Amino acid sequence: MPAPVFADHPVATVHRQFISYPIADWQQTKWQMLNWCNRFNICCFLDNQQYHLPHQSIECLAAAGGYRILTAEPGNAFEQLRAFYDQHHDWLFGHLSYDLKNEVEGLSSYHPDYIGFPGLCFFVPEVVLQLSGNTLHIGSLQNNHQSIFDAICSQTINEPAPVTTVIRNRINREQYIHIIQQLQQHIRRGDCYEINFCQEFFAEEALIDPVQVYIALSQASPNPFSAFYKANERYLLCASPERYLKKEGDRIYSQPIKGTSQRNLADSGADEASRSALHTSVKDRAENVMVVDLVRNDLSKICTQVQVDELYGIYSFPQVHQMISTVSGQLQPGIHIIDAIRATFPMGSMTGAPKKKVMELIEQYEHTRRGIFSGAVGYIRPDGDFDFNVVIRSIMYNASSRYLSFLAGSGITFYSHPELEYEECLLKAAAIKKVLQ
Repeated sequence: MPAPVFADHPVATVHRQFISYPIADWQQTKWQMLNWCNRFNICCFLDNQQYHLPHQSIECLAAAGGYRILTAEPGNAFEQLRAFYDQHHDWLFGHLSYDLKNEVEGLSSYHPDYIGFPGLCFFVPEVVLQLSGNTLHIGSLQNNHQSIFDAICSQTINEPAPVTTVIRNRINREQYIHIIQQLQQHIRRGDCYEINFCQEFFAEEALIDPVQVYIALSQASPNPFSAFYKANERYLLCASPERYLKKEGDRIYSQPIKGTSQRNLADSGADEASRSALHTSVKDRAENVMVVDLVRNDLSKICTQVQVDELYGIYSFPQVHQMISTVSGQLQPGIHIIDAIRATFPMGSMTGAPKKKVMELIEQYEHTRRGIFSGAVGYIRPDGDFDFNVVIRSIMYNASSRYLSFLAGSGITFYSHPELEYEECLLKAAAIKKVLQ
């Protein structure tokens, strides 16, 4: 067994000691980490799939076991999170559900929630794992680093087993098109400019192995903000390409995605044509600039200076090309980091503009409560820096009720063609359906 290296680790705290271990196989160790973390009632596994995008985070970061756990429902959830953070100057991992909009904007949610994640959950982990290059850093509150490393290395990863889940649509194609036409009437009346509308795909009596399904999803659609998140019997298997919010020092970054086109890996010419068409698309640029303006407005609440670092950037992923913009700002002195998150939540790319009005319309026209979908999963470091994704391209699963769900949506504008928006939803859901069927 390789000897551990006692590292002067940049993220170590007074109470949590990090010890570094050399590894031989990065990919195998990553899946062994995931398998080991899943033994705990609560865990969070974050993987950037070795993408090298602007403001890259840790390659693979995981947390297992709840040394301290906070769960809260909309009302005073952010206040509780702020107190929890102030009490524990350590790593925090967890999620923010979309329904926290009710606390931020005084709204309500009435649709059924079949998965049941709490409105907010954060935990101080018993163990933090950081995989970078050929080194595994283990941060533990106890002097048990070697036993943790040995347990991780002993994990056996099975090949993903075939899954035969019957997927159903919550609404059919005709219903979807009719709803989009109604939303466009709201746009024509001036109620809103853009609205993100989502539809649910679901399965009942679904019996899956969440780890194997997550591995299969990662292999089919590796994305830079992927996450495996478990809170008791509830699972999130996430292949997100989108960052919600990141803090680095005194700067805040948001990278909204609006604009999608299909990859054609069998024909490089057609693939490049699809990429170019996305870059010049009037409809997609209109969506993207609207959400950029919305993010600028959100960041202006907490920042002294706000700027657009990149507009209409085109990035390619295994399934799709995406139009991504980057907005950043200088954080105002004295702003608490939880207040910074609250001021910008939920993210504009999953709502539309103006934000409060479109969230009312989302509640009116969607058929399922979003819950953790279009919320965020991520971490806060001991020094106050943080990084959170946007929960999209994700499978939600309740192992107790055997209910499985995933949602897909798109940004609706005056220029949208309802039939094409429906096809875009199917495109975004294709990788998940492939894994589940």
